[in-house]
Amino acid sequence: MTSPIVRRTSNQSGQSKKSERANSLLLGSRRFAAWAAEITLVVTSGLIPFGLGVYANSRSDLNRVPLNPVLVVTERAIARPLALPVSYGIRNVAWPTNILWTIALLAPVTLSWWQLYLLAKTGSTIPKRWLKVRVVNEQGKPPGLGAVAIREGVGRWTVPISIAYLLWRYSFAFPNLGLFTFLSLLMIVGEGIGLPSRRGRRALHDRLAGTYTIDAVLASNRQAQSADGNEEAAEWQEGEELAADRTSQSHNLWRRIQQNPNLTLFGVGLTSMTAVLATLIGTQVYIQIQQSQRATKQINSQQFLELVKQLTPNSGATNEQRQSAILAMGGLNDPQSIKFLADLLVSETDPSLLDTIQQALTTVGPQAIPELKNKNQFLVSELESVGSTATKERELRQGRLQRNQRTINKILSVYSGKKIDGVDLSRTQLGQSGTPGSSFFNLVLDNLDLSGVKFKSANLNQASFKGTRFRSVGEDGRWDTYDDVMADLSQAQLQQANLTDANLSRVLMNRIDLSRATLNRANLSNARLYDAKLNSTQLVGADLRNAVLEKASLTGADLGDAKLNEANLYAARLGRATAIGTQLSFANLINTDWQGADLSGAYLDRANLSNANFSATRLTGAVLRSAQMENVNLQNADLSLADLRGANVAGADFKGAILAPSKQDPADQFVQTPDLGSVSAVVQGVDFSQAKNLDAKQLAYICTQGGIHPRCP
Repeated sequence: MTSPIVRRTSNQSGQSKKSERANSLLLGSRRFAAWAAEITLVVTSGLIPFGLGVYANSRSDLNRVPLNPVLVVTERAIARPLALPVSYGIRNVAWPTNILWTIALLAPVTLSWWQLYLLAKTGSTIPKRWLKVRVVNEQGKPPGLGAVAIREGVGRWTVPISIAYLLWRYSFAFPNLGLFTFLSLLMIVGEGIGLPSRRGRRALHDRLAGTYTIDAVLASNRQAQSADGNEEAAEWQEGEELAADRTSQSHNLWRRIQQNPNLTLFGVGLTSMTAVLATLIGTQVYIQIQQSQRATKQINSQQFLELVKQLTPNSGATNEQRQSAILAMGGLNDPQSIKFLADLLVSETDPSLLDTIQQALTTVGPQAIPELKNKNQFLVSELESVGSTATKERELRQGRLQRNQRTINKILSVYSGKKIDGVDLSRTQLGQSGTPGSSFFNLVLDNLDLSGVKFKSANLNQASFKGTRFRSVGEDGRWDTYDDVMADLSQAQLQQANLTDANLSRVLMNRIDLSRATLNRANLSNARLYDAKLNSTQLVGADLRNAVLEKASLTGADLGDAKLNEANLYAARLGRATAIGTQLSFANLINTDWQGADLSGAYLDRANLSNANFSATRLTGAVLRSAQMENVNLQNADLSLADLRGANVAGADFKGAILAPSKQDPADQFVQTPDLGSVSAVVQGVDFSQAKNLDAKQLAYICTQGGIHPRCP
């Protein structure tokens, strides 16, 4: 039985088209609003706990724990494709921060999956339900999980973001994340709008998934019409809206294959033949390479045995012949020859031959480092076994160790840069041990590129690295991206080392010992110096912006004119440190100990000094504007001419602190104090209501200079 044909007049048709256009515009606006609401919900669910975590991390009364490994892995996974510099090593946060940031990671993921589940099972997320928007398949039913995965995962996000990423990655603006964000939004919005065609405005994600976005109100009306007996009219109205899209899919791939069987067979045959030919060629090339390697190895083995015979003590070879044999062995550049030369370097006593052995190992290059490192560790253990008493046996073993150290030094000097990237010198002895009678070798690697070298737990005491770079750009040729090449100096010993003008930016130096070292004008920005020892270290003019110095010891260090803006010095020890003119703006100084330090003219504006100990410190002319000074210990501190405007001094202990400006010591005329205009501006507007141990003289000064306190008249 055929369905009846419903005819409409031209007037009805015109009105229907106008109504459809109006409904289409209204539906498009609601679709966009629903999508924006979905994104807002997901983003907000992550931003709120993240912000709370940042706030908790700024509190000084909370215990600190290592960052959740899940967060560390996530950070690195995100950093690689976006070319972001990633933080390695120990990273401690407040314990609530760990929980809140984990929630900030899981909440958006959970909410997103919940919305996708609702969309698959009901056709509407919560925002879509509010705005009367529904997604259906060709049968008018909810699309299901498979279609939703294609619609949202592939069409909505993967395709547009992939296009945006490729345009950004190979553009002149890489690695500018602002441009990538703009391109991503542009592509996502453009894909969502869709392109007008005879089939209507239908987005790519709907075409891929075979879904349709409809007005839920109209759909309900059609159902009501069906319930009233107007099934044919409702079916005709819905069918007219979807007919064009259904007919457009008639010429599919399977039909084309049926229409052109010969062409299909030809394509399959050509592909099979190409695959077989490629396999045969690849197999033949592999066999030839293996045969060539075996032949080369056999030839090298024969040459090695002949050279060893010439180097035996009873071979009768002259000194010149032995030197030639040593150099020839260095040219073999295989594991057995390298091991032989490293052993010969220890056992040989002839000075002329020793120089030749060093030359041969230097010719081998970085490939000789692993064997020399093993020999270095063996010689150190031998030297320790004979004790510290000066004997001939100790002198002999000490000389062997020095030859090994000089050879390593020479290889690093000759092959700097990418050639030594990844060289592992962990736990090697390349510096002074500090014990009587120890090796007097001094490592000198000035103005070199040591990026990527691993010096973890190595002894580099009294070494010279003036102007040396421990960090370089990666393959993309840009700084501050994921592939930056950085050395590893964690737990290394660099006592009294000279690192003047060295580039240590972002380098991992957790628990390093830099006591009495010289790092004047060194670049240590974003460096990781957790629990590091920098006692009596010279850091004049050094760049430590955003560096992590949590729990570091800088007792007696000279930080004059150093830049520590936004640095993290949580619980660091800086007793008797010199920080004249040091920039500490926005720095984290929670629980730091500055007892007896000199911070004259230092910039501490907007820094967090909560629970810090500044007892007996000189803060003359220091800028403390808007600083967080809750519960700070300022007993007997000199705050004359310090700028405290906007500072939070609740709970601060001012017992014996000097607030009134005193006559400046002529010896301190070189200290540049900030231009305050008048003394009254120093504490003007500062609330001292909750400050502790203010005496009558201090209160009088505060009240007369514009400070706030309940006892002020």
